[in-house]
Amino acid sequence: MDLRKNILTALLIAMGYILHQVIPGTIGSMKLDIMLSFIFVALFINRDFKSVILTALLGGAITALTTTFPGGQIPNIIDKLITCISVYLLLKVLDRFKFKQVTIGFVAFVGTIISGSVFLYSALLLVGLPAPFPVLFIGIVLPTAFANIFVTLIAYNAAKTAIKASGVKYI
Repeated sequence: MDLRKNILTALLIAMGYILHQVIPGTIGSMKLDIMLSFIFVALFINRDFKSVILTALLGGAITALTTTFPGGQIPNIIDKLITCISVYLLLKVLDRFKFKQVTIGFVAFVGTIISGSVFLYSALLLVGLPAPFPVLFIGIVLPTAFANIFVTLIAYNAAKTAIKASGVKYI
């Protein structure tokens, strides 16, 4: 685990926290999870499994602290762990392809769908849902997945530019 990569991950998670904090709750007090975009960028940069778990726990803890969903603390942590491991495995499969903007958008979309589904299902099992699963999936998860494509691309390109400016090769 490289210290520079960990510092960049912490900065990305901090930016995700700020955006997650200012986004208001919507249907059933659920927030659009923009933090995922910054988690994905951190996973693009740090591809070792220890960093993936660290990013998942850090992102899960912060979203658990800022959730507006009643009883959403534990589901947030579960969802970030499963999502980060899934995205890590997806990145391992996609490593043979050239890493382009389309690939980044695809990973952001699929990762957000995984995250939203796991969150809703675990919340359903642990505390119940304030609205039916399909309503929350269509009203929250799908719009978040589309928004995260663009937020992830912007954050990734900004991080890539910052890394290039520093003269260090990571991405």
